Amino acid sequence: MRKEVENWWEQAKDDLDSAIQNLTIKKYHLVVFLCQQSVEKGLKAVYIHQKELSPGTTNSLIFLASEIKLPSEHFKFLRELTPQFVNTRYPDAAYGLPKDLYDEEIAQEYLKKTKEVFKWLKLQIEK
Repeated sequence: MRKEVENWWEQAKDDLDSAIQNLTIKKYHLVVFLCQQSVEKGLKAVYIHQKELSPGTTNSLIFLASEIKLPSEHFKFLRELTPQFVNTRYPDAAYGLPKDLYDEEIAQEYLKKTKEVFKWLKLQIEK
Protein backbone atom coordinates (compact mmCIF):
# COMPACT_ATOMS: atom_id res chain seq x y z
CA MET A 1 0.00 0.00 0.00
CA ARG A 2 1.28 3.46 -0.88
CA LYS A 3 2.38 5.54 2.10
CA GLU A 4 -0.08 8.32 1.19
CA VAL A 5 -2.98 5.84 1.22
CA GLU A 6 -1.78 4.39 4.49
CA ASN A 7 -1.58 7.84 6.08
CA TRP A 8 -5.12 8.83 5.03
CA TRP A 9 -6.52 5.45 6.09
CA GLU A 10 -4.78 5.45 9.48
CA GLN A 11 -6.05 8.95 10.24
CA ALA A 12 -9.57 7.99 9.12
CA LYS A 13 -9.54 5.04 11.52
CA ASP A 14 -8.20 7.20 14.33
CA ASP A 15 -10.93 9.78 13.76
CA LEU A 16 -13.55 7.03 13.93
CA ASP A 17 -12.02 5.76 17.17
CA SER A 18 -12.10 9.31 18.54
CA ALA A 19 -15.78 9.60 17.58
CA ILE A 20 -16.50 6.46 19.59
CA GLN A 21 -14.56 7.81 22.57
CA ASN A 22 -16.45 11.12 22.44
CA LEU A 23 -19.72 9.22 22.63
CA THR A 24 -18.74 7.90 26.06
CA ILE A 25 -18.10 11.42 27.37
CA LYS A 26 -21.31 12.78 25.82
CA LYS A 27 -19.65 15.17 23.39
CA TYR A 28 -22.23 14.39 20.75
CA HIS A 29 -21.39 17.25 18.39
CA LEU A 30 -17.80 15.99 18.30
CA VAL A 31 -18.99 12.46 17.54
CA VAL A 32 -20.79 13.76 14.45
CA PHE A 33 -17.88 16.01 13.43
CA LEU A 34 -15.43 13.13 13.71
CA CYS A 35 -17.77 10.85 11.76
CA GLN A 36 -17.66 13.37 8.91
CA GLN A 37 -13.89 13.66 9.16
CA SER A 38 -13.35 9.91 9.25
CA VAL A 39 -15.58 9.31 6.22
CA GLU A 40 -13.93 12.10 4.24
CA LYS A 41 -10.45 10.77 5.00
CA GLY A 42 -11.50 7.20 4.30
CA LEU A 43 -12.98 8.21 0.95
CA LYS A 44 -9.77 10.05 0.11
CA ALA A 45 -7.69 7.00 1.04
CA VAL A 46 -9.70 4.80 -1.31
CA TYR A 47 -9.65 7.47 -4.03
CA ILE A 48 -5.84 7.61 -3.91
CA HIS A 49 -5.64 3.81 -3.69
CA GLN A 50 -7.82 3.30 -6.77
CA LYS A 51 -6.75 6.21 -8.96
CA GLU A 52 -3.18 6.81 -7.82
CA LEU A 53 -4.00 10.52 -7.86
CA SER A 54 -4.56 13.11 -5.17
CA PRO A 55 -8.20 14.09 -4.67
CA GLY A 56 -7.09 17.65 -3.95
CA THR A 57 -8.66 19.67 -1.18
CA THR A 58 -12.30 18.82 -1.83
CA ASN A 59 -14.62 18.26 1.11
CA SER A 60 -17.38 16.89 -1.13
CA LEU A 61 -18.22 13.44 0.11
CA ILE A 62 -20.58 12.93 -2.84
CA PHE A 63 -17.84 13.74 -5.37
CA LEU A 64 -15.37 11.41 -3.69
CA ALA A 65 -17.95 8.63 -3.30
CA SER A 66 -19.01 8.92 -6.94
CA GLU A 67 -15.43 8.70 -8.12
CA ILE A 68 -14.73 5.49 -6.19
CA LYS A 69 -18.13 3.88 -6.93
CA LEU A 70 -19.40 3.74 -3.36
CA PRO A 71 -22.73 1.85 -3.42
CA SER A 72 -25.65 4.22 -3.92
CA GLU A 73 -27.42 3.22 -0.72
CA HIS A 74 -24.86 5.32 1.20
CA PHE A 75 -25.41 8.55 -0.73
CA LYS A 76 -28.39 9.79 1.31
CA PHE A 77 -26.26 9.52 4.44
CA LEU A 78 -23.35 11.31 2.77
CA ARG A 79 -25.65 14.20 1.82
CA GLU A 80 -26.66 14.48 5.50
CA LEU A 81 -23.08 14.10 6.71
CA THR A 82 -21.37 16.60 4.39
CA PRO A 83 -22.48 19.85 6.09
CA GLN A 84 -21.68 18.50 9.53
CA PHE A 85 -18.03 19.53 9.29
CA VAL A 86 -19.32 23.11 9.64
CA ASN A 87 -22.56 22.69 11.63
CA THR A 88 -20.82 20.82 14.45
CA ARG A 89 -18.26 23.57 15.03
CA TYR A 90 -19.77 27.00 14.50
CA PRO A 91 -22.70 28.55 16.42
CA ASP A 92 -23.70 30.69 13.44
CA ALA A 93 -23.75 27.78 10.98
CA ALA A 94 -26.67 25.89 12.48
CA TYR A 95 -28.28 28.74 14.45
CA GLY A 96 -27.36 27.41 17.84
CA LEU A 97 -24.53 26.08 19.92
CA PRO A 98 -23.31 22.84 18.36
CA LYS A 99 -23.00 21.28 21.82
CA ASP A 100 -26.76 21.79 22.28
CA LEU A 101 -27.91 20.66 18.82
CA TYR A 102 -26.85 17.01 18.99
CA ASP A 103 -27.98 14.30 21.38
CA GLU A 104 -27.05 10.69 21.99
CA GLU A 105 -29.62 9.34 19.54
CA ILE A 106 -28.35 11.55 16.72
CA ALA A 107 -24.72 10.72 17.52
CA GLN A 108 -25.45 6.98 17.66
CA GLU A 109 -27.19 7.11 14.27
CA TYR A 110 -24.30 8.95 12.61
CA LEU A 111 -21.84 6.52 14.16
CA LYS A 112 -23.82 3.49 12.97
CA LYS A 113 -23.99 4.76 9.39
CA THR A 114 -20.33 5.78 9.44
CA LYS A 115 -19.36 2.25 10.45
CA GLU A 116 -21.42 0.88 7.54
CA VAL A 117 -19.54 3.09 5.08
CA PHE A 118 -16.26 2.06 6.72
CA LYS A 119 -16.96 -1.63 6.09
CA TRP A 120 -17.10 -0.97 2.36
CA LEU A 121 -14.08 1.35 2.43
CA LYS A 122 -12.03 -1.27 4.28
CA LEU A 123 -12.81 -3.85 1.60
CA GLN A 124 -11.55 -1.44 -1.05
CA ILE A 125 -8.35 -0.67 0.84
CA GLU A 126 -7.62 -4.38 1.21
CA LYS A 127 -7.89 -5.03 -2.56
